[in-house]
Formats: sequence, structure tokens, C-alpha cells
Amino acid sequence: MIKSMAAKHAIWPKQEDIIFSLSKRAQIDEKKNGKENVINATIGAIMDDEGKLVTLKSVYDEYKKLDNTQIAAYAQIAGQNDYIEAVKKACFKEYMPNSNIRVVASPGGSGSIKLAVFNYTEKEESLLVPDWYWGPYKVISEEINRKITNYELFNKEGNFNFESFENQFLNLLKKQERVFSIFNTPAHNPTGYTITDDEWDKILNLCKESSKDINKKITLFIDVAYIDFSGKDGNDTRSFFKKFENLPENILVIVGFSMSKGYTAYGMRSGACLCISKDKDIADEFYYSCSHSARANWSNCNRGAMELLSTIINDEEKLKRYEEEKNSYKSVLKERAQIFVDEAKDIGLNILPYRDGFFISIPCKNPMKVCEKAIESKLYTIPLKMGIRFAVCAVNKDKCKIAPKIIKEAIDLVD
Repeated sequence: MIKSMAAKHAIWPKQEDIIFSLSKRAQIDEKKNGKENVINATIGAIMDDEGKLVTLKSVYDEYKKLDNTQIAAYAQIAGQNDYIEAVKKACFKEYMPNSNIRVVASPGGSGSIKLAVFNYTEKEESLLVPDWYWGPYKVISEEINRKITNYELFNKEGNFNFESFENQFLNLLKKQERVFSIFNTPAHNPTGYTITDDEWDKILNLCKESSKDINKKITLFIDVAYIDFSGKDGNDTRSFFKKFENLPENILVIVGFSMSKGYTAYGMRSGACLCISKDKDIADEFYYSCSHSARANWSNCNRGAMELLSTIINDEEKLKRYEEEKNSYKSVLKERAQIFVDEAKDIGLNILPYRDGFFISIPCKNPMKVCEKAIESKLYTIPLKMGIRFAVCAVNKDKCKIAPKIIKEAIDLVD
């Protein structure tokens, strides 16, 4: 009797995505017992104090003004020309590298990761990512027969563990022709950590030294999905982009841009893959390789979202309005996170170093059991390999105040 019709490479465990599964459970609990009685810290999106999804008025007012044809028409495969230029401005702002930059549109940041991993790694090769990382990096890699190698993200002082990174980087370089390393910074998901400029200098010095072997190829993928909710004004955490100027030809930097977080355009699935290279031919190769993959996978991306970003970025008044509104929610996010961090410190809950962003992570030995125990107190979080993730972006100040105690009690009972 036939039990399967799928190709062997398409057979995966029959299980739901853990984030969406727990989010669904939290929503059912909210309907049954009232949102005010449930702490839903599963959602990677900014929610207001009543638990309603935040949609920036400065963004959606402009979207609703678009002509229907601007929304409905096909877009160019690599993205509309205005969009490509708008992406550069939105991503780099005043720190655009003086280099050859090419852009290919993608369906959100996830699409940019798929483009980069597929085109800049070989089958069976390992990607280098930290031990605390966004789960879909592995899903995307496994889908196309790539592997994941981890280094320890934090050292004993709670800073970037360069020694662990260097060790794994060099080990991979011995085994493989190339090393592809993903950095989710600033405002790392799931910990909220941001790599400092000094730490970038160490990373790049290692890459430059290793690149002296011209047979080796090094690709650094920088996932900046949360960059607009990092730093003081959104510009100060972009200075590291200038460090990617004039790197050796066999070091390629690829940046994954997304409209999901910064523009509250989660469902529009609009982003881009940007490359930075001092070599024009390598940059052009990137453009045509990624454009080919885009055509093969999704043909083209959301035309309305492209028009929307171009409209906002290229109009000084609209951009100012957007920045002011976005920064108001950025302040809300920072206040929530500070309340959680301070309360965790006061009650002795061990959390990972937090700088910016949507999430705070709490290490524990039995993440799933801790999550389930916390659910008994109406607190929903996300289990990771080495701990749990709490979404401060989705939880109001009062609930951020009481959540650490619930989590600590759950860990003490389970671990």
C-alpha cells in the first residue's frame, strides 16, 4: 500500500511550526479568558497595550492612496528601479558604503536569506551561525541540503564570543572552499544583542587574514530585519556598514533587508537582498544569480509594497512623519524591555545580554517544559534549544513587570 507520494527530499516530520502553534494556543486562551488575563509573548510583532497589532498610520495612509494599478501590476523581477534605490536609502541611510552595491527584491527578509544561502553555498556545506539563532535559518538551509555549524554567541563577560567564532570559522575554512556566516544584528533575534564596532573589527580582521588564500571564499550575511528598532535614533547602529568598504575581492557582504518590522508590513512580504563588493564583476554576478533564483522561485515580489516604500523614502515630509511615528513605538518597546530587564535583575532571573529589539531570551535546561509550566499561569513564550524567548514587542508594561516572576518560578520548578 502506498504510504507516500512526495519525493524523498520533501518528506519532513509532521509537525506545526512551534511559534505559530503556541501563538494559536495563546489566542484561544485570550478568547476564552480575556486578553487582560493572558500574557502572549509569542508574537514577533509590535502590539499595542490592548494586544492589538500596531500598524503605522504614516505607512498605511500612503498605501491606501496608491492607485489600484500600482498595487495590481507585475513588478520587475529584481524590483522596480525606484524601489531598489529606496531600499539602499532605507537600509544604509547616511552610512551607505562607497562600493558596488546591487539589490534584488525578495519576499521579506526570509526571501533574502533563501537567495543568499542558495547562491553562495554548495550542497552539503555548513553555514556558520551562533548557538542562539532564529530557527528558520536551519529550515531554509535544510530545504536545500545545507547544514548548520554553531559557535557560542556569548563569552563569560556577556559579550560576543570572538574566540568561539574564530575557532569554528577556521575549522570550516579547512574543510570547505567557502564559509558563509549569518549575523543577525543589530537587535538580534532571539536575544536582543547587537555586535559592537570593535567586535566587527575583530571579525573583519579575521576574514581579511583568511582571504589571503585566494582559493577561499567568504560570505558574510547581515540580517538587519530589526535595525529600525535599534540604537538611539536608528542611525547610530548603522555605522558598521562603512566597514564593508574596500574588502578583498573574495569577501562578499550580503545584507538582508525587510519591510516587515520597520514598516509594520509583516504580511506584505517585501524585502531585498543587497550585496556590497569593491569588484564590479562580482557585484554584477550577484545581481544576475539572485535574479535568476527569484524568477525560479517566486517570479516577482509585491508591487504595492515597492511603491509604498518608494513613496515614503523619496518624500521628505512623508519620511519625517513615518520616522516620528515609528520612533514613538520604538520608545514604547525600549520602556517595556527595560521594565522586564530591571524586574529580572531584582528577582534574580538570569537573562541573556539585551541591547535592543523585539525579544529577550532566558536560558534554561528544559525549555519546552518551562514553557508549558508558565502556560499554567497564562504566560505563553517560545521554547528554543537552550532557553525560552519572550517577545517584549507584544506585551504591555504591566505584564512585562509580572512576567519575570512567572518565568523564574517555572524554571525553578522544572529545572
